[in-house]
Amino acid sequence: MSRAESYAQALIAVGNAEGDAVALESDLHAFANAVAGSPELQNTLSDSSVPAANRQQVVEDLLSGKAGKASVAAISMIVGAGRAGDLPEIARAMSSQMAGNRGSAYAEVRSAVALSDAQVQKLEAALTKKTGRPVSVRVTIDPTVVGGLVTQIDDTVIDGSVRRRLSQMRETLA
Repeated sequence: MSRAESYAQALIAVGNAEGDAVALESDLHAFANAVAGSPELQNTLSDSSVPAANRQQVVEDLLSGKAGKASVAAISMIVGAGRAGDLPEIARAMSSQMAGNRGSAYAEVRSAVALSDAQVQKLEAALTKKTGRPVSVRVTIDPTVVGGLVTQIDDTVIDGSVRRRLSQMRETLA
């Protein structure tokens, strides 16, 4: 079991004990995305020369009033342990484990733009049909995708991005 999977397992246990693992999962993803989108925040939270208490205070200040107490405490603990850089991987592992516990699959979808609820529902339906089991989709905004979607379910990557299509055209024409 990887470190991220171990953290995810512990977070699920904390979330279940506090009565809302789904909220903790959502808060963790939101915070991981915010950190990934801000190099300054990422550097501050990952800098081992900054005392752990200061890094944890940054987390608490940022999440105060925006996340549940269990979420704030769990994310603060991860950052205090020097694992801020692992937040995206821990969030993915948590979602994957929670989906597995529900008997479904977890799909991480990267898109250049936000998807509407209707688009997410259509995507879930299409992936459910393709995999033969219910699929929970989490969309992450990723400007490097350029256009289209990149979807990962377990070890399978479905790259429907414009970048990939252009690359295929270049290979065909070469």
